[in-house]
Amino acid sequence: MLHGHGVYQEEHEAFRRTVRAVVDKELRPFAADWEAREEFPRELFTRFGELGFLGLKYPEAYGGTAAGELYEAVLLEELGRCGSGGVAAGLGGQFTIATGPLNLFGTDAQKRRWLAPAIRGEKIGALGITEPDAGSDVAGLRTTARRDGDHYVVNGSKTYITNGVRADFVVLAVKTDPSRGHKGLSMLVVERGTPGFSVGRKLQKVGWRASDTAELFFEDCRVPAENLLGVEGQGFSQIMGNFQWERLSLALGAVGAMDDMLDTALEHVKQRRAFGRALAGFQVVRHKLADLYTARECARQLTYHALRLHVAGEYAVAQTSMAKKVATETCCRVADECLQLHGGAGYMMEYDIQRHWRDARLGPIGGGTSEVMNEIIAKQLGL
Repeated sequence: MLHGHGVYQEEHEAFRRTVRAVVDKELRPFAADWEAREEFPRELFTRFGELGFLGLKYPEAYGGTAAGELYEAVLLEELGRCGSGGVAAGLGGQFTIATGPLNLFGTDAQKRRWLAPAIRGEKIGALGITEPDAGSDVAGLRTTARRDGDHYVVNGSKTYITNGVRADFVVLAVKTDPSRGHKGLSMLVVERGTPGFSVGRKLQKVGWRASDTAELFFEDCRVPAENLLGVEGQGFSQIMGNFQWERLSLALGAVGAMDDMLDTALEHVKQRRAFGRALAGFQVVRHKLADLYTARECARQLTYHALRLHVAGEYAVAQTSMAKKVATETCCRVADECLQLHGGAGYMMEYDIQRHWRDARLGPIGGGTSEVMNEIIAKQLGL
């Protein structure tokens, strides 16, 4: 299909072939089954650890390969083609959001304790930011951590936490000084089994069904003070820094998902016959696909532009917000139009397109809504 993307080198494309072979053999054939069970096997984490996929941007000292973020970008795109947004979200959550803050702000001891086993896929991590009353409004978080001797006492709750049910540790955003607004935020690592930490119900979602999404509760939960990430009161900038890669990862996943949907739709219109000819024989269908491929290419290039800036070390907050918004919204449109091209079959559970359609809808919501992206972009304009 149309290539010449300009952001990746030949070694990245070689890595893409490796990832695609794994996705085609070890993920795609089982995606529908895992979706129906609403869970993918925990062994996938260890398998991805063995393959070196969970530590692409992390130092070799902790078991990573230090290959860099462009390799992880390739992995995210290819995971978008695995047939299950939930599998992509669960595995992707491990390396895009849960372990990022550990790598950036953890001490050597903390990295050996949590980052290294997470890179091996032996421990599952989760990032705990969103609360029942505060999602994108990070400064409005209510979960508190009060210092008491050599512990913090944590009280509050989190919701919509990816990998929350199975997590061995949660990187938790807490208010260590509630009087200081966003300046009073900190990050704490809370381990499974800590008294006072409990996992509520596994949440039922429209899409991303193979991923586990949880409510988490903290009642006088005593967390060792040594589990603080970085410096107390630095949580807001720690969260914001990590958001850039999370948003890029969602854009990249949307690009990969669009590739998969459009490939499927293209095959379908060539095979499916109506009124004596293939659907592809109708101008309205050809033009529809021309429009969708064009929209996908616009989203891809904007995403790659933000990716280029990011890997060059720029804090490209406006471009990243634009890419996240455009790619995820375009993905919803592409999914809807591809479902329409399938006609009645598109509405049947046995066809993958309905799952793409359900999975895509989280894109403009998760990791900061499109509305919040607009606010960020407007702020960059000085408004």
